[in-house]
Amino acid sequence: MQDQTYTASNIKVLKGLEAVRKRPAMYIGGTSERGLHHLVYEVVDNSIDEALAGHCDQIKVSITREGFIEVDDNGRGIPVDLHKEMGIPAVQVVMTVLHAGGKFDDKSYKVSGGLHGVGVSVVNALSAFLEVKIHKHGKIYIQRYEKGFPVTELKVIGDTNRTGTIITFKPDESIFETVEFSFDYLTTRLRELAFLNRGVRIVLKDERADRVHDFKYDGGIISFVEYLNQNKKPLFPKPIFIESDREGMAFEVAIQYNEGYQENIFSFANNINTIEGGTHLSGFKSGLTRAVNSYIKNADMLKNEKVSPSGEDIREGLTAVVSVKITNPQFEGQTKTKLQNSDVEGIVNSAVYEKLMTFFEEHPAEAKNIANKSINAARSREAARKARELTRRKSVLESGSLPGKLADCTYNDPSKTELFLVEGDSAGGSAKQGRDRAYQAILPLWGKMLNTEKARVDKVLNNDKIQPIILAIGAGIGQEFDIAKIRYNKIVIMADADVDGAHIATLLLTFFLRYMKPLIEHGHIYIAKPPLFLVRKGKQKRYVFTEEERDAAVQEFGLKGVIIQRYKGLGEMNPEQLWETTLNPDFRTMISIKMDDAIEADRMFTVLMGDEVEPRRDFIHANARYVKNLDV
Repeated sequence: MQDQTYTASNIKVLKGLEAVRKRPAMYIGGTSERGLHHLVYEVVDNSIDEALAGHCDQIKVSITREGFIEVDDNGRGIPVDLHKEMGIPAVQVVMTVLHAGGKFDDKSYKVSGGLHGVGVSVVNALSAFLEVKIHKHGKIYIQRYEKGFPVTELKVIGDTNRTGTIITFKPDESIFETVEFSFDYLTTRLRELAFLNRGVRIVLKDERADRVHDFKYDGGIISFVEYLNQNKKPLFPKPIFIESDREGMAFEVAIQYNEGYQENIFSFANNINTIEGGTHLSGFKSGLTRAVNSYIKNADMLKNEKVSPSGEDIREGLTAVVSVKITNPQFEGQTKTKLQNSDVEGIVNSAVYEKLMTFFEEHPAEAKNIANKSINAARSREAARKARELTRRKSVLESGSLPGKLADCTYNDPSKTELFLVEGDSAGGSAKQGRDRAYQAILPLWGKMLNTEKARVDKVLNNDKIQPIILAIGAGIGQEFDIAKIRYNKIVIMADADVDGAHIATLLLTFFLRYMKPLIEHGHIYIAKPPLFLVRKGKQKRYVFTEEERDAAVQEFGLKGVIIQRYKGLGEMNPEQLWETTLNPDFRTMISIKMDDAIEADRMFTVLMGDEVEPRRDFIHANARYVKNLDV
């Protein structure tokens, strides 16, 4: 794989390094957990660019025992010869000069993810230290930087028979809110990259916990869609694959429908996950809608019906991966969440429409299944519209647009308020008495909750257990959900510490994931953790959460005269105890629900709450040994 054509002359300098450390959010989107992990993606993207150019087929990413990141690839190695303009080694230019890199030279990279050329220099600037080790020309070169500045010269430390680049860095603690890397967070991105670059092996290793993921997918995005649809019931066995190369843009999409009701589309441009979509995604949606509606019309499947499938109806139960690779992509910002190239939309629209119409002609059974599902979704949407109207009418006429059982708080500022969804009327009554009325609202839940994994939106809207939750939160559901309208900053699931309570929590989390997903993405969902025991002796008392903590408290208080109270449910606590243990911000324990790995979250809820029994049984068998304090 060694290629001597990648030299210092390929590195084009646009401008010097700006004060990245002063305004890191301009380059990596922020200094929170997301920005921290963006550092890793910038380095890995350089290795992927080598793979796209045909010079790399293996990338290893390690979280070291010390918490550093090491990225090792078998590409050509960053150039080490002197840069004529700058008079320093090319690698030092790449590491210290903003907008310097091989991405501006068409000879080096035809397609690139890290197109701005700021990636690795920004990582360097925001790191307490960065060390680059290059295998090239039969030699091993090394140089060390601290806070963006070189502290050693580039030097040779040995011989080698391989090529490639190894970058090790430690983020600067004075800049980032956290410097602890998440294995799951990194897994999402690296798995995506392996799917999008068929044949490239990407290994992720966490030396802190001895965890390893080894990703390599020769099927590319077809394998990606099959992976996403595992444990779901597909309408047809093999994904539809569309590939096109037009006007300098390579485009591919894999499509497979399942019997569920959720739309699951991932879009990428030059391997970058465009989480806000863009012209390639809108082009795909338009082409898909046109093709399915054309088939329905040509086959006269609607006859005298008044409903007509919308794009949303046609995408019900759809799992798809859309990927484009273009020479000069235009993104919104350095974090590249939305593709803007205007010409892409029309190209993708036409390609999808033409290829799908051909597929429908050649595969009438699959075409009919897709069309029938779209028509049924349209009928359901019409029923949901009527349910929404009824819900709004009932809520306004009967309860002032808020559910009758809701004990609301007095604050109107959503940033300061909390909503507790409490299992049972008894516990709900105690919570209403024990809460701080100024900022804590209580909504008791009763009866069996609907499994929204198996329900269309019309059933969700009509369900008398879920309707009050929708009204209390006040931001709508599904495609109409608007996170700007939520009435509470924290939405807390408060259920008994037993099997039934865990089931209710899982049902609620399923609902939030499927119909109010931004609540999870933005960190608004919590699970309250009430204690299992109260250990008392005289005036001494301690609330504890495990049997081990109970035993330790008993030993500390002394065995004689100790009274142990076991809480089988929230309803056994009086208002004062609920405040002390579960409501009071100074002493309560709450679990913040996050979604580091959206793909795995989707797969897990399908396993737990979907129609397929076998995957659920396998999951229970595999994880039963981890269960503690099981109370049935």
